[in-house]
Amino acid sequence: MRRSAVRLSTGQGAQAPPLVRLNASVSRVTIWIDPPAWPAHGRLWSHLVSDVGYDELHAFAERVGVPRRGFEGDHYDVPEERYAAIVAAGAQETTSRDLLARLQGAGLRLRRMKGETGVARIRGVRFADGSVADVDLVRSGRWAPEQWVFAVMAVLRDGQGRYAAVYSPRREEWSVPGGKRETGETVAECAQREVREETGLEVPLSALEPWGYERFTPRTAGRWPPGGGVLQVLNATLPTAAGTLVAAEPDAVDPRWVTPAEFEDLAGRQFWWPLVAPAVGDLTRGSWGH
Repeated sequence: MRRSAVRLSTGQGAQAPPLVRLNASVSRVTIWIDPPAWPAHGRLWSHLVSDVGYDELHAFAERVGVPRRGFEGDHYDVPEERYAAIVAAGAQETTSRDLLARLQGAGLRLRRMKGETGVARIRGVRFADGSVADVDLVRSGRWAPEQWVFAVMAVLRDGQGRYAAVYSPRREEWSVPGGKRETGETVAECAQREVREETGLEVPLSALEPWGYERFTPRTAGRWPPGGGVLQVLNATLPTAAGTLVAAEPDAVDPRWVTPAEFEDLAGRQFWWPLVAPAVGDLTRGSWGH
């Protein structure tokens, strides 16, 4: 079971040390940690970040033995007993306020609401039509506000543990059923229609439950609204084995049921996969009968 996220904020915590003034010999420090001041699970936690990029942060965390499950989308949560060792390994001590400012200034801050878990922030995602956006992947069991949602995708599993996969010629990728909302549709109605059009399955609205969302911040014009927006990710499970899938529109071809391993082979390199991957093999809600 993944540990609940400890939110990175500018709220009040234990007294932080003053910001260290760097001299030329250490001016290249790019890994930062705030003092253990954030309570959760009977201990205090620090936040470990990079103000350069996530690759550097992951490499440092691996070197000092911080497990990847501690990554919360833009930082690692570090228990208080590891603080001194991580500082000794090269992380620069700073205040929580300064750490947050560094993330924001570098464009690495992943925003999410209380109770949500940041999965990843991917900068400069380029799509098949040439459009570009920064995308935040957020795990959440709540529905995103409908006014934010411009598109939906639905992870579907049948009673044999297989997943519905479709190929989109427009996007040039394998994915799960989904697409853009039409005028007047609710988020669930959009998902129901897209699933019907791309697979032939009729999913009751009550069977669709929120899994998370992708938040788009545009760098260019694209299929998202001019100011950006959210793609809602839903899930549902059939209680029995399902029949052959049939697509009724040209944007989704060759729909098929695949195993979790086959699904990863088809879609595991897509930017959104880290959000969907935990759902594969772990959908325990949202079932419907025939």
